Order: sequence, then C-alpha cells, then structure tokens
Amino acid sequence: MNNTYLFYDLETTGLNKAFDQVLQFAAIRTDMTFNEIEPHNIMVKLRPDIIPSPKATITHRISIAQTMQGLCEFEAITKIHHLLNKPGTISIGYNTLSYDDEFLRFCFHRNLLSPYTHQYKGNCRRSDLLPITIMYYLYKKEILDNWPEIEGKPTMKLEHISRANKLAEGQAHNAMVDVKATVELARRLYKEPKMWDYLDGYFDKTLDTRRIEEIPVDFHSVACHNRIALMIDNKYGSDNQYQIPVLLIGNSIPYKNQTLWLRLDNPKLREIQLTDVPTKGSSSEEEKEFSKNSWVIRKKYGESGIILPPHERYWSYLSQERLAIVEENKEWLQSHTTLFHKIIQYHREFKYSKIPDLDIEAALYQRGFLSDKEQTLCRQFHTASLPEKMEIVSKFEDVEMRKLANRLLCRNYPDNLPLMLTKDFEDYLRRVNPKNEGDALINHKYEKRTIPVNALTEIAKIRKEDDLDSQQIELLDELENHIKE
Repeated sequence: MNNTYLFYDLETTGLNKAFDQVLQFAAIRTDMTFNEIEPHNIMVKLRPDIIPSPKATITHRISIAQTMQGLCEFEAITKIHHLLNKPGTISIGYNTLSYDDEFLRFCFHRNLLSPYTHQYKGNCRRSDLLPITIMYYLYKKEILDNWPEIEGKPTMKLEHISRANKLAEGQAHNAMVDVKATVELARRLYKEPKMWDYLDGYFDKTLDTRRIEEIPVDFHSVACHNRIALMIDNKYGSDNQYQIPVLLIGNSIPYKNQTLWLRLDNPKLREIQLTDVPTKGSSSEEEKEFSKNSWVIRKKYGESGIILPPHERYWSYLSQERLAIVEENKEWLQSHTTLFHKIIQYHREFKYSKIPDLDIEAALYQRGFLSDKEQTLCRQFHTASLPEKMEIVSKFEDVEMRKLANRLLCRNYPDNLPLMLTKDFEDYLRRVNPKNEGDALINHKYEKRTIPVNALTEIAKIRKEDDLDSQQIELLDELENHIKE
C-alpha cells in the first residue's frame, strides 16, 4: 500500500468548531514527492440552522446563493470522511492541526461518522505544514526566496508567504487557491528532502514518542525523569523566535496521550508558594492564576509542537535574559522539591470540568467513545435508504444520539419527514436562534454559538469601521436579508 499526501483546506461559516459548518472543502492528493494525483473541490449547502459569521463571509467571499448549489452537509462530510480515511493517507494542510482537523472532527461527530479513524486506521495519519515551515525559516532560510514581514516582524501566514514567493494565483482564502499554495510550498521545502523527512517524522506518533524518550534526563524529581527541550510552535510568536524552553514533567493521568511540559523561561514560576497550589474546592479564579504562573503546555504525541533536544545550535536562538531565567527556574525547582512535586501532581491529575447541559453537538469530548452497538447503528444509517434511516433513528437507545440522527435528517432531507421528527427540529431551531445573547448555546470551550442579533450587530459594525469593496458590501446585504428572513 503506497502512502499519499492529501493536502486540504476549509472555508467555514465561522470559527466555532462545534457549531459552525464547512462551506468549501478543497484538496489535492499527491504522491510522496508531491506529484499531483487528483484534485477535489466540494461546495456545501448552508444549513437551515446556521447563521454565518459576517467576518468569515467577507473573508472567504462565498455567497449564500453559491452555497445553495452545493451538496447537503451529510453527503459532503461523508465524501470528505472517505477521502481522509483512504488507506495510507497523510492528511496535511497549513495550520490544519490547530483548526481544520478539529473542525472536521465535530463535523464527523454530528454526521454519525468516526471522528478519529483518519488519525490511525489503515496506515493513516496527519501532519501540518506550518510548524515544518517555521523550522525551515529558523534553520534553512535560503530554501525560500522571500520571507515576508509586517511592520518589521516575520509573518508565517500562508497568504503572505504565497504572495511573496508566487506560490499560487488567485484570491487568498479560497480553499482551492490555498491548497495549491500549500502544495507548492511543500515542493519548495522538499528541495532539502532529508530535512523534510526528518521534520515529517515529528507527526509520526511512534517516532515522535521515541525522540522524546531519547532526550537526555537533566535531573530527577519525585514524580518523573525531567528532560529539558525546546518546543517550536507558531503560537509562541516571532519575538520568541517561535520557540520556548520547556521541562518534561510527565504524562497526564486522565489523558494518557498528553505529555506535559513546564515552560522554563517564565519568571512568574518562582513566585508560586505551596498555598497557591489548588486543592479540592479551590475557586476557578485560583486555578486560573496558578495555571498562568505554572505555565504548562499539553502536547500529544505526533502533533504540534515540535520538540528539539537541548543542543547548542538550537539554544543559540534564546537571548541571554531568557537563558538566565531558565537556569534560575531550574535551580529553584530542584531546591523546592515539595512544591515542585505539588506542581507536577496538580497538572498530571488535572481533568477538564464537565459542562452541564452541553448540547450533543458540542459534547464530542465529554461523552467519550460510542459503544459497539452505537457504532454499528451509525454504519447502518449511512448505507440505509431514507425510509430506513428514519427507522434507525428510533433504534438508538441513547436519547442524545437520537437527537443527532434526528437533526441530521431534518437538516439534510427535510421533505416528507414525519411530524414527530420535524417538531423536535423546530423546537431546536428556536433554541439556537434566541433573541438574547445570554441564551446562546455554548461549546466545549464556553464559546457562544452565532445568533441573529449578534450577527446583525457585527454587520453594522463592519459597515461602519471596515474598508469594504463592492463584492463584500453585496455579501453583507445578502447575509442581512437572510438573517431577517
């Protein structure tokens, strides 16, 4: 079985991964040296329960009229799931692991598809071109002719890198244009194939695990072997050269695939006292303050960020001031062993709080994996005719799973459905489009679902403050009319 890359990008109705939807999915499958095999461009019909974000609308410029020519969400997402799950597929994009991949995970969940199989089954895995590009910027800058800057600072945004190096023609934030730019960027980086293969290895779970285990132990604590390393990620910013020094403090106990890394250039670390460590009954504000001072990054094996061993050639990017903080923090941790153990214990045992009354569409992580019986029913649902699908809905023993299946039918196949299904969906529509912001549904990160009143307020604000072209004005007019209808 030959591996292939599937480069992909999404344009969506907004940034809420649990509640927004895909409007455009574009992908190009290539061989392992980036020769194109086949392109895919899937447009998705706007769902009846979605209020698109005005900001997203003027960015991707997809009109509501255009979306109405697309596939219904169920059929589009099923096609996308098949593409990502083709045996041997390495799904990759630009910053996809931070956004697109998780967005699709929620899409798969609400359309009764496995959210995780594209990560491991059939020799499939995922990668991300953004951190790979950062590594070339840091250690092989000559690979690109131009590294763009904004106000004297480097930017890693794809649209700027593409424009500076003429990677692709066309409007940025069109999914297919961005995919073409991503493939061309990969081709140029691959001019140094050894470096590419080494960096791609960071997105192989087994190889990434082994590399972490090979980092020398710097010192021992009560809880674990502590290894010092550098973590590379776009979120640390150009001022920090996209990297921070970190100390491995073990693995999470409730989430065993998470490694825990204590940030070592954090001067607030030494301000922590034993009484600051949260215990059962501590307030959320106390927990937030402690988490800010004891800055820990949770990294899964085979995912961002890239972990580099503490070699001199890597550490040379750290300023003398940051290096001094690292040494002071290291000494402080070793001389405050009881407190250090408490810090480790807190982060290793930390578990995300359960959100009460979380809507089923946002409850992917809270509910855990489906039972064998539920998985079987989901597979049957996908192969069944429409009348058979309606019968399968009632076979789900779990009420929340019945809700998912019911909503799926009403969104995608609204004609000639029984009153029992449509009445529930009408009640749901009233609930997701409330008049007051305080009644908006929240997702797993307490982010609010876009509701009509907020979208209309945002449209007015954009019209007043943004410099819009004629197409963007038309898009906002269309969206406003859609919301009012």
